[in-house]
Order: sequence, then structure tokens, then C-alpha cells
Amino acid sequence: MIKTVLWDFDGVILDSMKIKGDGFTSLFKGFDEEHLVQIEQYHYANGGVSRFEKIRYFYKNIIKQPIDEEMVTKLADNFSKIILKDVFNKNNLIKETLKFIQNNYKKYNFHIISGSEHNELNNICKNFKLNYYFLSIDGSPAKKNDLVKKIINQYGYNREEVALIGDAISDYNASIENGIRFYRYNNIKLKSLDYYIDTFNGLKVWTLKNYKKNTVKIKACFMIIFMI
Repeated sequence: MIKTVLWDFDGVILDSMKIKGDGFTSLFKGFDEEHLVQIEQYHYANGGVSRFEKIRYFYKNIIKQPIDEEMVTKLADNFSKIILKDVFNKNNLIKETLKFIQNNYKKYNFHIISGSEHNELNNICKNFKLNYYFLSIDGSPAKKNDLVKKIINQYGYNREEVALIGDAISDYNASIENGIRFYRYNNIKLKSLDYYIDTFNGLKVWTLKNYKKNTVKIKACFMIIFMI
């Protein structure tokens, strides 16, 4: 029986992929159009990867320029300012997810583990009064694998009773690495992995069937589609 649910945030609780895609395009607007296309494609192909990791990847593999950690932090801070208004817009909350959380938070141990920047994530949750429903809210730059491990160890959870709900390969890999269940949501490209949640309307976590334990991690999608 599932007693603990670890929630991804972007794409599961907040519909923010386009907000952040537009944010990266704005952040790197001084670069070539070809670079911007590749940056945007990488962002959409790698939900759940933190902005810190994405910025490093952009510079190393797309822009092909060196970047130090001070500049990574500066760009991440600028990115936060660009997306600030839209991520605090309550209309971007995914209503069916929010309703499920509100109706079930007393029945399970709920935690948020996200690729979103930690302080920004907590401020968003406080703004929407979501923090009331979760025992903890953790974000980047810590990696999701490590966040899952930390929660399990800190609270002494039985892995057989823990599930992660996410929309990205990084969520799936974090669940495999930590030996917990993975339920996919809001990404039909992941429909072949474990159990897919089509909707939270009327859903009860403990009734989910057909869970098959996968043990193979999937490499994150680093392929960039070049436009000619």
C-alpha cells in the first residue's frame, strides 16, 4: 500500500514548461537563432532537469563556450526574474492535481521534490498556500535522485510504500535509483513506463494497479534536433 507520495512540481502541479521555455529564450536572446532553437528544444525534451544543469549544458554543448559556477548562478538568478510574474499566476496551477492534493493530504505523507530552484519553489508554494499540504518542499540545485534519497532516509520511509509522481525521465530515473514506484502524469511520451495517470479526477493512489517494477534507468534525452 502506498503511504507516501513524492510530487514533482513543474508539469504535475504547475503548468510551467512553456513559461520556462520562453524564459530561456529570453535569457539567451543575444545568441544566434540556431542556438535559441536548440536551447528551447533541449528544455522541452528534458523536463525535471534543473535550470543550473540546463545552463551548463547549453554552454558546453550548444553555445560551446566555457562558463564558471559564478556565471551559472548569475544566469539562474536572471532566469528567475524573467519568469517571476508567470510562475506566480494561480491560473497556471493544474486544477485536477490541486484538488486531488487538497482531498488526500491527510491520507498520505506528501512531499515535493523538484528541479525548480529551492527558494523560488518554496516562495511559489507559500504564495499559493500549498505548503500546508506537504511535509517538505525541496528543489535544486540538489539533484532529484539525492532529494528522493534524503526524504526516504530523513523520515525513515519503507521504499515499498513510497511512490513518485512525475512527468519526466529524470523523475523515472530518480525512482529507479531509489527503488520506489513511479507513476507518470501529463507526458504521453512516458506512457510505456510503469503506470500512467490519465487524470487525477476520482483517483485513489492505493487502488492503482498494474505496477511493474522497472530496474533500468533511461538516459535523459540530450539529442538536439537541428533545423536546416
